[in-house]
Amino acid sequence: VVAGAAGGIGQPLSLLLKASPLVDHLSLYDVVNTPGVTADLSHISSVATIDGFLPADGGLKKALTGADIVVIPAGIPRKPGMTRDDLFKINAGIVKGLIEAIAETAPEAFILIISNPVNSTVPIAAEVLKKAGKFNPKKLFGVTTLDVVRAETFVSEITGQKDAAKTIIPVVGGHSGETIVPLFSLAKPSVSIPADKLDALTTRVQFGGDEVVKAKDGAGSATLSMAYAGFRFAEKVIAAFKGETGVVEPSFVYLPGVEGGDEIKKATGLDFFSVPIELGKGGAEKAVNVIKDANDYEKKLLQKAYEGLKGNIEKGVEFVANPPQ
Repeated sequence: VVAGAAGGIGQPLSLLLKASPLVDHLSLYDVVNTPGVTADLSHISSVATIDGFLPADGGLKKALTGADIVVIPAGIPRKPGMTRDDLFKINAGIVKGLIEAIAETAPEAFILIISNPVNSTVPIAAEVLKKAGKFNPKKLFGVTTLDVVRAETFVSEITGQKDAAKTIIPVVGGHSGETIVPLFSLAKPSVSIPADKLDALTTRVQFGGDEVVKAKDGAGSATLSMAYAGFRFAEKVIAAFKGETGVVEPSFVYLPGVEGGDEIKKATGLDFFSVPIELGKGGAEKAVNVIKDANDYEKKLLQKAYEGLKGNIEKGVEFVANPPQ
């Protein structure tokens, strides 16, 4: 299921999922335009059958019935004159409503959250699911793959690696600004980044979104690269669910509920954090503690990330405990 399928991320994400040989059935949901997007995609000659729903006549419930995986890119981008707080309240409310519906109709589904701010929307989802008694930490993921994709791409521009995705770079922390920490020292195969380029490269991974916003000149933010990243993560979850082994991808998860997470929680002081996750049939099989191997440069970045994330996570938890009136 793609919840928010008619939006800037939702449409290209739905296109990629419709074209994937791993997807058997695709359900699209949005508050507007879903029938048109569905009709358009239904003409593609691929394995997946497709249907689409609007809110009327219990559309959300119909879309979610029988779902194995729900990907949530729903929300609004920041418009001129809006504060981040305005944006947070709207998107937090949208995510909260969708998660409540999932808890009721598809409690066993894997939930992949793209809606920003991920650092807060994932804790919101966890709190809503806890309240409903349906929380499975192994099945709730904040999609941080775009940060990984950017790190791979920007590094390849320095190293000259033709296929950027062949270099595996763990990117940890959260999914905004300084909470994003690329661990270039742990790249496989190892990469040599000139010291005079490291600061700029790190900043570019952390603030790559701003580059896109500027280039789009007020007409939007990163939608196509985010759709690709969301698809890449969804495909890995599906592949692991279907029995493929050795699937690892960073994701923002609830540490106490995933094997290996307690050690990372102890080191970070946080309940949620993005680290490489070993995926399996049940979802997040293991959180891999890569932060213990970070070098001194990266440890300084990590400290800043911990501080930023603490407030972001608390904001999400607080939103569910005391919803704005």
